[in-house]
Amino acid sequence: MPDLPCPAPITLAGRRFDWGRRTYLMGILNLTCDSFAGDGLAADVDRALAQAERFAAEGADILDLGAESTRPGFTPVSAEQQIARLLPVLERLRDLCDLPLSVDTTSGEVAQAVLAAGASLINDTSGLRGDTGLASTVAETAAAAVVMHNQRGRPFRDVIADIRAGLAASFRVAARAGLPRERLIIDPGLGFGWEPQQNLEIVRRLGELRGLGRPILVGPSRKSAIGLVLDVPVEQRLEGTAALVALAIANGADIVRVHDVGAMSRVARMTDAVVRGWEPSRG
Repeated sequence: MPDLPCPAPITLAGRRFDWGRRTYLMGILNLTCDSFAGDGLAADVDRALAQAERFAAEGADILDLGAESTRPGFTPVSAEQQIARLLPVLERLRDLCDLPLSVDTTSGEVAQAVLAAGASLINDTSGLRGDTGLASTVAETAAAAVVMHNQRGRPFRDVIADIRAGLAASFRVAARAGLPRERLIIDPGLGFGWEPQQNLEIVRRLGELRGLGRPILVGPSRKSAIGLVLDVPVEQRLEGTAALVALAIANGADIVRVHDVGAMSRVARMTDAVVRGWEPSRG
């Protein structure tokens, strides 16, 4: 990879994220009934809190809550229903956990409610190109946003060119809303409108996105491309996920969004030791 300067740190919920020093882990809390990964927690607040506590102990740096599936062909969930699923968990976590809380939503109404309840990051799979009010809602707070390039329904030219064009459009939306580029994290959108081989190409060419000057989040966890390559069901994709996590880190990822926090924390630490350097501790 070219030797590019790291983006300036971002502070979320009082925690400083220094890009380039190590890889950060985002643990997935699916408050849905139809998660592709089979880990939906629906409205079970106690299960969600227990999973969040386990993720924190296993090394998560951010918890990402979502109340609407983003799988292909998903059934939309109203803003009111998303809020009803999210707030009971978010409000409890805010009081019990000191990790930054992210919410996966494309709705400005949902973003407004969860930011008021203590979330510090909005993870938008539409890249601010869906609900026109979402970027303004984030801009009015101290929160940050993950802007993802979503290729669904868009013509294909070239993997990286398409991602760069999509993210450029997201940056323009953010600028018009007064949301500083320094508060944006980018996501190339693995699994969102790409063919399986294109998902693998994104990981292979991830370093080409570092020139955008923003931290890179990648979400390879249990994705269908792993199942197709290895011919395994979703519950047997741990090793494939580990391979993609390691390669994404080697190619420039700053955050990996995962279901299996404990295992991927070890993968990230080992990969960081090779990519970023490691010295034995001296006691």
